[in-house]
Amino acid sequence: MTYVRWALIAIIVLGVGGLLHYSLPSRDIVRIVGTDVVRSDVTEVDANGNEVTRTRDVQRINAITESGQPSVYRNEDTGWGFPFYFKFDTADLAAEAHNAISTEANPQWMVVRHYGWRFTMASMFPNALSMRPADGPDESLFPWFNAVFIGTFVIVLLTIYRVLVIVRRRHVDPMIDAIDTELDETASWWRKQWRKIAGR
Repeated sequence: MTYVRWALIAIIVLGVGGLLHYSLPSRDIVRIVGTDVVRSDVTEVDANGNEVTRTRDVQRINAITESGQPSVYRNEDTGWGFPFYFKFDTADLAAEAHNAISTEANPQWMVVRHYGWRFTMASMFPNALSMRPADGPDESLFPWFNAVFIGTFVIVLLTIYRVLVIVRRRHVDPMIDAIDTELDETASWWRKQWRKIAGR
């Protein structure tokens, strides 16, 4: 039973950790080399349960890291949905990216803030949220937002855990003890009755 409990805890921790790693923002220092629009077909289920295929255009920002590795971002609004970045300026970001295009001979380094994962086999790209000029390719970037968010998240979890422990000790445990006592008394009463019947 102990192994099952630890396995469940590990699954929950990995799930929450994966969700945070996907959703929290990251920053890259890259050189913008171009922008483009990719048309893709998306299959959805409508209110009547029928599959509907619609075509949508996805903007992308193509970049190169200092080491020469490609870094491609999609540029889509998040709207009011999860994760809650409330991004509505896709067109503005596309214009910024196009204006920041530079060559290898005369690079202009940009800090691109994004979330999500790059998964080549599934054609997944991180979603660019914003960008700004970088001081250089070696600019130091400390994830202050992530540190504060995770710290607050851990404090909230510990507080909830502590409250649940107090509630259990003050209310749940006494109730369970009372039930156990009542069951023991009931069992004792039945044993006495059985002895009386068996004694006859």
